[in-house]
Amino acid sequence: MAITYITEINEDLLLITTSGRDENVREVIDYGSAVIDLAVRHSATLILCDERNLEYALDTFDTFQSAKEIADLAPKVARIAIVCSAKFLKDGKFWETVAVNRSLQVRVDTDIDRAKVWLFESSNQASA
Repeated sequence: MAITYITEINEDLLLITTSGRDENVREVIDYGSAVIDLAVRHSATLILCDERNLEYALDTFDTFQSAKEIADLAPKVARIAIVCSAKFLKDGKFWETVAVNRSLQVRVDTDIDRAKVWLFESSNQASA
């Protein structure tokens, strides 16, 4: 099953609810690119991706490649919180490390409330 997602815009927050399975690296990069395009189009500076119903199936190299390419595409003004299933946290944290090392402001977590706190605290600190 391919990656599917629905979107919701609330002022400067873009909420993405994702499900399915990441079949290949190109699909993941296309998904990331679509999220970035939506954020830019709607002037969203905060992005919350709820990926708890997305199965992470990429190998380590493809995970690295997707994080690298998406970080290179992403505007540096947006903060991104990604919430994944606990069984994919190790892969998610690896993706986070690769992206953060390329200056993307991203956090991967398994708890949506904790992810929201990080997302909005980061936003409040930047505006202070």
